[in-house]
Amino acid sequence: MLDGHILLGWISFTIIALLTNLPEPATAYFGLTGNEPLSILPITVESEEAVGKTHYKLCDRLKLERKQRRMCRRDPGVAETLMEAISMSALECQYQFRFERWNCTLDGRFRSNLLKRGFKETAFLYAISSAGLTHAMAKACSAGRMERCTCDEAPDLENRKAWQWGGCGDNLKYSNKFVKEFLSKKSNKDLRARMDLHNTNVGMKVIKAGVETTCKCHGVSGSCTVQTCWRQLSPFHEIGKQLKQRYETSLKVGSITNEAAGEGDINPARMQPSLAPSDQIPRTTDLIHTDDSPSFCRISKYSLGTSGRKCYKDKNCESICCGRGYNTQSRVVTKPCQCQVRWCCYVECKQCTQREEVYTCKD
Repeated sequence: MLDGHILLGWISFTIIALLTNLPEPATAYFGLTGNEPLSILPITVESEEAVGKTHYKLCDRLKLERKQRRMCRRDPGVAETLMEAISMSALECQYQFRFERWNCTLDGRFRSNLLKRGFKETAFLYAISSAGLTHAMAKACSAGRMERCTCDEAPDLENRKAWQWGGCGDNLKYSNKFVKEFLSKKSNKDLRARMDLHNTNVGMKVIKAGVETTCKCHGVSGSCTVQTCWRQLSPFHEIGKQLKQRYETSLKVGSITNEAAGEGDINPARMQPSLAPSDQIPRTTDLIHTDDSPSFCRISKYSLGTSGRKCYKDKNCESICCGRGYNTQSRVVTKPCQCQVRWCCYVECKQCTQREEVYTCKD
């Protein structure tokens, strides 16, 4: 189990000049940076009583804090949504880093050791976790899986008509409110806590920025005499893509100490952005880190390294193999080909063999 000070904090600080003027509520922890297992086996149930017991069991298995467990238990849809958020965040992380040296290794000891340091990779885990929870909860509301929320509650959209015509806005308003309450915790003012708070808030901001309005026309013969509109979140793949871009331009920050208050603060003079001027102050949408990342080339307490990793010759072999070179293996594979639709819904394919080369990094 991870120590509390290295787990996920949630709520942002703004730019340096505003930090000392804002209240500093920190938050509890959840997701890829928390204690929750990344895979939870489903439990088969039949009766309503069994369903209720299963709901409680799932909340317990998530290893939540006391207040979080209470919130999880009060709505049967919460446990499923929390599980979905963990799974969605993990899969997206692995997808975004599939061609990188660090391919989002989430095995227990690697994840635990990574979270003890303020790497760029750690920053991404905080951001993708907060984004996953916010996205999953908003979608759960609009899908009718929650008892305490439904479609988007925006006053400028006619939700009853949206329901009638099949449109239902993703309820980001309720999701943000839930996430803030679910993750609220006493403040922690050290540099690492501030960094974690900032990075998790980046994930939430990317979700909010991706809200789009979708409209549907109604009327005789397809005319648009009546138009019903609702708000929808961007696909989570798009959220992951944007966070990966922020990872690439993450800013390195240092700290100074306020001698009067005895508290640490972010020092803009010590910032070392990866792809930006050294005096750049982080925006509320920038990821930040404090430590330089390891190479991830060899097995260590942070990853399995890249030995034996599959690579793509003209894409990333040179990078992820860290100059060690790569092995080439030729093999014959059989794949469906020349597929044709036969009558209604039956697809008929031939089996074709072809030779392909597989490249793996040398030890």
